[in-house]
Amino acid sequence: MKLFYTYTILKKNTSKMTAINFACALLVGFSVFSQGNNQSKEQWKKMQSIIKSVKYPSFPNKTYNILHYGAQSNITVDNTEAITKAIQECSKNGGGIVLVPKGKYLSHAIHLENNVNFHLDKDAEILFSTNPKDYYPLVHTSFEGTEFMNYSPLVYAYQKNNVAITGEGTLNGQANNENWWPWCNSEQYGWKKGTPSQTDPLNRLRLVEMAENNIPVSERIFGEGHYLRPNFVEFFECKNILIQNINIINAPFWVIHPIKSENLIVDGVNINSHGPNNDGCDPEYSKNVIIKNCTFNTGDDCIAIKSGRDADGRRVAMKSENIIVQNCNMFDGHGGVTIGSEISGGVSNVYVENCKMDSPNLDIAIRLKTNSKRGGLIENFYVRNIEVGQVKEAVLKIDMFYNVHGNQNGTFIPRIENIYLENVKVKNGGKYSILAKGYKESPIKNITFKDVIIENVKQPYSVENVINFKFINTYINGKLMKD
Repeated sequence: MKLFYTYTILKKNTSKMTAINFACALLVGFSVFSQGNNQSKEQWKKMQSIIKSVKYPSFPNKTYNILHYGAQSNITVDNTEAITKAIQECSKNGGGIVLVPKGKYLSHAIHLENNVNFHLDKDAEILFSTNPKDYYPLVHTSFEGTEFMNYSPLVYAYQKNNVAITGEGTLNGQANNENWWPWCNSEQYGWKKGTPSQTDPLNRLRLVEMAENNIPVSERIFGEGHYLRPNFVEFFECKNILIQNINIINAPFWVIHPIKSENLIVDGVNINSHGPNNDGCDPEYSKNVIIKNCTFNTGDDCIAIKSGRDADGRRVAMKSENIIVQNCNMFDGHGGVTIGSEISGGVSNVYVENCKMDSPNLDIAIRLKTNSKRGGLIENFYVRNIEVGQVKEAVLKIDMFYNVHGNQNGTFIPRIENIYLENVKVKNGGKYSILAKGYKESPIKNITFKDVIIENVKQPYSVENVINFKFINTYINGKLMKD
């Protein structure tokens, strides 16, 4: 029995029920309430065990200064060869620190190797070339949840172990309305009518069709002439990864993208990038990921947890799980912490705590988005101790009918269950506290708000096809909410 429905039935039929039946129904309701509380406690204990299992990588105390390999602090000099030599020698000798000292350095794609800590000193900045041809040869990567062969990400590691990017320096993608961003086909980002873009028939749409037709990834060859932007920092099939304290600005596309990776820590990173699809951190098909002490000011979702798009996600059949977000600040973005929309492999066990979100340009605090082309199961999303200053649309939005790029109706009905928000304070809640829409044949199950205070919101909630929707000591616009 669901507590939300139990309460509704009791209101309508109390006069017809005996005192004994009424008491029994209440006991069932309290039993569900108690089970929910116990489940929450167990989940937070599980989070602590995940944290203990994820270790920081360690490196030998050897330093390889890129200046010793011919690098020059001169933005007219290509330093790619010098940086590559330093990385390769460091790895060959058993690992250590590849040092980028104070200065500005121009580079093409940087490929990391095993046991290398790529360290940028404070006031060190790498400015990446804006010439797409500088990101050849093509590598195995992905675009919006579909794998293919494309331009190399600006910083890339493929099947590596024990790798880090650290320091207080800056990675500058130099993307703007003159390069990379216009490919998105939006005049807001510099695209002009009549110029090519990713929406041309042989580009993004063709890639999706190739995946639907199960064309091998090695045969999905794109690159020049197809206008699909590369990710900025991508760890592909890697283990034991650290990204710490660096600044990342002006990304062509997704900023930090761990894909099929395990045991990753993103700590103290500052991301400021307002281009199209400039998601801050997108773990995809990844496990045991900790994102903490970071600042996100982005052109898209601050954090978006993913697991593949449509047929390609079902081909890989790998979910993202055990994702932890702690002590982060979110400013501009479509969502603070998001799951989806590329979610076909599913997501389990996401924990968000002690974060602050505040911007007139932040649409949604907690966001889940999928559709019947994506499918997938989203389960166990636990949020606590969150302060929200301002959001535009909703504090929590769950959309099982997310619709972009044309018709998104399919036969893979998604499932969403176990969403728990506790001790959340919101000053300006936007249009809705909760906006949730499920399928009649696949309703959203188990949404709980406990000790939540939401002020200045236009409508408390709008829900459709939701089972077991509970308010516990929750106030919206000063009013105690009841199930």
